Amino acid sequence: MFGGLATVPSNSPHLRKSGVSDNENGAEEGFLNLTEANDMKGGSMPISTAAIMPSPALLWRFKVLLFFVWGFICCKIGWDSVMRMSVDLRDLFLYEAFLYYNPLLLVTMMVWFWGINLWVFAQANVNYAKIFDLDQNHLTHREIWKCATWMTIVVPTSMTAYLYLYSHGEVSLAASQPVLLYAAVAMILIFPFDIFYLSSRFYLLRTLWRIVLPLQAISFSDFFLADILTSMSKVLSDLERSVCRMVHRQVATIAWFEADSVCGSHSVAIPLVLVLPYLFRLFQCLRQYKDTGEKTTLLNALKYSTAVPVIYLSALKYHVFPEKWTNFYRPLWLLSGVLNSLYSFYWDVTRDWDLSGFTRIFKFGKAHLLSNLIHGRKWVYFWVISSNLILRCTWTYKLSSHLRHNYLTVFAITALEIFRRFQWVFFRVENEWNKMNSKSNIQLSMSDTANEEERLLVSNGHNV
Repeated sequence: MFGGLATVPSNSPHLRKSGVSDNENGAEEGFLNLTEANDMKGGSMPISTAAIMPSPALLWRFKVLLFFVWGFICCKIGWDSVMRMSVDLRDLFLYEAFLYYNPLLLVTMMVWFWGINLWVFAQANVNYAKIFDLDQNHLTHREIWKCATWMTIVVPTSMTAYLYLYSHGEVSLAASQPVLLYAAVAMILIFPFDIFYLSSRFYLLRTLWRIVLPLQAISFSDFFLADILTSMSKVLSDLERSVCRMVHRQVATIAWFEADSVCGSHSVAIPLVLVLPYLFRLFQCLRQYKDTGEKTTLLNALKYSTAVPVIYLSALKYHVFPEKWTNFYRPLWLLSGVLNSLYSFYWDVTRDWDLSGFTRIFKFGKAHLLSNLIHGRKWVYFWVISSNLILRCTWTYKLSSHLRHNYLTVFAITALEIFRRFQWVFFRVENEWNKMNSKSNIQLSMSDTANEEERLLVSNGHNV
């Protein structure tokens, strides 16, 4: 997601380079030499290679056209496949199909947003590589968008194949579609060879490992990615349920009707997975307090602990009598949800962000329409603060497992939470960038003061 620190051969064709590779230069020189040789022999080329190659703008438009044609075909096949099913089966089947594919669709959305974040950082001259401690081979927004494009193509294609095969009676082939997709994603992430951005994949996996086991000092990238995982706790929960059904061979079977089954909607694994990202951040805060002794880290840990009652009080609905849930546990769930939302909102505005002055994150180095619309505008701050408060409150809905049967509503709220986190990234990274610049300025000032004192002592005839 961020970049990589692993050592990778410099001639890797899958890493971004600042210039043209040696092989490309050699090929170009060979072509020029061959052309010169043909000219010396009296031969001539009627049309130059540059003339027959289409322009980059034309190629881009052609790719966009293909993308929309592909999207239309997927929508048409998917719609026709769903309409072939009986009315009573249609909604339940869509609920199951949505379970397998909505986590990867939301991850794809997050990758698109991350590419936009990196593009804005690059335009605003924010050295995000220094902030996240990335090496020179880190992925730029272009590589991130390339990955997002392939994810946007592959995931809906697999979902369309699943709908088509099931509606046409090929149940075993339909059941294999999400299994193959999940297996391919896992293989790409752990593939040990120098393809598919090896250093970046290993950087992501190493950061995830440091989040799970915070046995070392917590870096900015560690808790930054852990914060993003808290916004994707519903995604992780759906991934767990999807893998559970694949392992127990419940894909495209009647087992997904049973809410009390091992992988059903009443499973105790759902709240356990939902709470994991918050526990990871809680342990990171405790580790930071151990290393630094700053009491603000304990207050931050308290913020993440307020999510635990929201998750577990909601899960109790399926394990207590209805009267007890309505009269006792439901009011406690509402109270804990309000507390968690307000505490998190307060921390975002006062701690994670620095809104003491107009943000410089949208002040681009070159003139740009987006910069003119956003930079220095008061409405941006009203929008960010108000939307953050509203989406913090609706996020409680998603953390509540007893409400997840409204899967389209939960999907929309999860997508909005990812959008809220996308906004949060701009101000959080800028806040860290300002802190790093302040420390650099203080160190430079102290160095200048020491040099000036030494110069004065030497001028007075003292030896230091």
